[in-house]
Amino acid sequence: MLFKLSLSNIRKSLRDYAIYFFTLIIGVSVFYVFNAIGGQAAMMEVSKNRGDIIELLTSLLSGVSVFVAGVLGLLIIYASRFLMKRRNKEFALYMMLGMGKGKISAILLMETIIIGIGSLGVGLIVGIGLSQLMSALVANLFEADMTAYKFSVSGEAIVKTILYFAVMYLVVMIFNSAVITKMKLIDLIQSGKRSEHIKLKNPWLCVLIFFIAAVALGYAYYQVGWNYSQLSGKKMTLYIAMGVFATFLIFWSVSGMLLRIVMSMKNVYFRSLNAFTFRQISSKVGTMVFSMTVICLMLFVTICTLAASFSVRNSMNANLQELCPADFEISYLEYADEEQETPIYRDIKGLYQECGHDLNSELSDYVHFHSYKDSSFTFAAFLGDEFDAVEKEFPQLLYHQPFQIFRISDYNSLMQLYGKESLSINDNEYILLCDFKSAKALMDKVLRKGYEVNICGHTLISRYDECQNGFIDITSQHINTGIFIVPDAAVDESYANTDYIIGNYRGDTKEDKADIEKKMQTYSQTVMEYASKTSGIEHEYLLNTRADIAEATVGLGAMVTFLGLYIGLVFLIACGAILALKELSENVDSIGRYEMLRKIGAEESDISKSLFRQTGIFFLLPFMLAVVHSVFGMRFALQFLETFGTEKLTESITATSIIILLIYGGYFLITYYCSKGIIKERK
Repeated sequence: MLFKLSLSNIRKSLRDYAIYFFTLIIGVSVFYVFNAIGGQAAMMEVSKNRGDIIELLTSLLSGVSVFVAGVLGLLIIYASRFLMKRRNKEFALYMMLGMGKGKISAILLMETIIIGIGSLGVGLIVGIGLSQLMSALVANLFEADMTAYKFSVSGEAIVKTILYFAVMYLVVMIFNSAVITKMKLIDLIQSGKRSEHIKLKNPWLCVLIFFIAAVALGYAYYQVGWNYSQLSGKKMTLYIAMGVFATFLIFWSVSGMLLRIVMSMKNVYFRSLNAFTFRQISSKVGTMVFSMTVICLMLFVTICTLAASFSVRNSMNANLQELCPADFEISYLEYADEEQETPIYRDIKGLYQECGHDLNSELSDYVHFHSYKDSSFTFAAFLGDEFDAVEKEFPQLLYHQPFQIFRISDYNSLMQLYGKESLSINDNEYILLCDFKSAKALMDKVLRKGYEVNICGHTLISRYDECQNGFIDITSQHINTGIFIVPDAAVDESYANTDYIIGNYRGDTKEDKADIEKKMQTYSQTVMEYASKTSGIEHEYLLNTRADIAEATVGLGAMVTFLGLYIGLVFLIACGAILALKELSENVDSIGRYEMLRKIGAEESDISKSLFRQTGIFFLLPFMLAVVHSVFGMRFALQFLETFGTEKLTESITATSIIILLIYGGYFLITYYCSKGIIKERK
C-alpha cells in the first residue's frame, strides 16, 4: 500500500518535481559524460604521448568528480528541502489520519528510491547520447583517427555514476528521515501562514551602504585590472575578500533600496500589479542575501572559467599554425665557467658531424645561424631615462638580462623558411621584435622617445616607433619579450652566442616525417651525451620539434577545456537550481496572496506578467552583477591568457553565452511555468 501511495504521490506531484528531475538528469548526464572520456578515447587511434595525456586527463577528471559530487550532493539536499516544504499540508493530513512518522519516512524513502532510479536511468541514457557527441570533441582535440570508433558505453563511468549518486541519495534519505522525526503537527498545519508585513530598511542607510560597496568594488577592480603589477599574494587575497564582502553589501542594500525607489515613482508603483510585484521581489531578495551573494560569485567563476578555457584552447590551436611554421629547432650554447657568464660559440652542425650524423640527408631545407649578445646591452640600458619609473612600477622584471641580437640577413633567411615577410633596415637602425602584449606596450613607450642605443659598440636608432610582430623560436605561445634585429655590420663574431638550426624534414607524407622525427630524437640523445663529455663546464642543448609542441599544446588545451567545462557546467546547474527552488518555495508560501489578487479582481494575464517579472528579476539580479565581476575578472585573467593568445576571445565569450542561455535560461523558463502551475492550484 505504501508503495502504491508513493507512486500516486509522484504522479500527482510531477509538476513540483520538474526542477528536481531536470537538475538530477543534467547532473547525472554531465557526471557520466566527463567520466566516460577515457573509455571513448580508448576507441580511437592516438599517439603514445597523446595516450598518456588522455590518461592524465582521465585521472584529473576523476579527482574533480569528487568535488563535483559534493556540489551536486548539497544541491540535491537543498532541493529536498523545497519538496518537503511543498508537502507540509500533506504530511499534516497523514498525521491527523493516524499515520506514524515511521510510515511517512517509509513513503519518502520509496519516493526517493523511485525518483533516484528514474533520474539515474534517464540521466544515463541522455549522458550516453551526449558522450557520443563528446567523442567528436575528443577526436578534434587529440587529432585522433576515428575510423575504428563505434558507439560505446563506458561501464566504468556507469558504475562510478551509480555509486556516487547512490551515496547522495542515501544522504538525502537520512536527511528526510531526520526532518520527519522532528516534525510537529501544529507546525505543519500553520506552515503556510506568515506575516504579510515587510519591514522596510532605512533608505539612507541602504544608499550609504550601496555607495561604500560600489567604491570598494571599484577599488578592487582597479587594483586587479590595472595595477596588477603591484599585486602580491596577500594583496590578492585582500581584494578578493573585499569583492566578496562588497557583493554581499550590494545585495543587502538593493533589497532595501529597490522597493523604496519604485515607491517613489508613483506612476510606476501604482501601475497594474507593480506594487505587489516589487514588494514580492524585495521580500525574496531580502531573505536570501547570502544565497544571492554565493550564486553571484558562482556565476562569476562559471563565466570566467568557461570563457578562459575556450579562449586558451582556441588560441593555442591558432597559435600552433602561426608560431610553429617549421618541423624542428636545434639550439646549442656552451660556457667556459660554472656561473654561465662566459659563453663559447660552438657550431651545432659541426657537433652533429663529429657524432657521425649528417643532417643534410634528413632535412629538406633549413637555416643555420646564431644569435649575438652584448653583456652591456640589457633591459635597463635600453630603458635609459625611463628605468627608474619602470622599475618602480614593475619591480619583478629582469632588468640586467642582456637582449638576444640577430643579424638582418639571418632573420630574413629564417622568414623565407617560415613563409613570412622579410625586413629591411639602414646601417644605423635596428628593429625591435616583440609579440608579448604587456612587454610590447612597455617597449613602445620607450621607442616613441626616440632614444639611441649602443649595441656591440655601434650607436643605432629604431626604424619604427613601435615594436614589430615577430619571433625566432618555434612555439605555440606569444612569449617573445624582445629581440633586436640589427645590420650585419653592427655585430662581429666576438659577440656570437647561441647557435641555431631551424628547418623541415624530408618526406612528403606524415609517416615519412614521423620516421625522421624518431631519427632526430635518437641523434639528439647521442649529441647530448657527446656534448657532456667534450664541452666546457656548462652547456645548453635543446631539440624542439613541431610534433612535441603540438603534443604539449593538445594536452594543455584539452585539460583546460574539459576541466573548465566540467566545473563551469556544474556551477551553472547549481546556480540555476538554487534560484529555481527558492522561487518555487516562495510561490508555495504566496499562494494565498495570489488568491487574494483574484478575489479583488486582478486579471489572470496581469498575474502572469507579475510572476514573469518577479522570476526574471530574481534570476537577473545575481547574473547582472556576475557579468560586471566577469568583465573585470577577465581583464585580470588576460594578463595570463596573453601568453597563449586572446585572438579567439570573442568566439569563446559567444560559446559561453550560448551555454549560459541554454542552462540558466532553461531553469528560468521551467521555474516560471512551474510557478504558474503552483499559484493556479486554488483558483
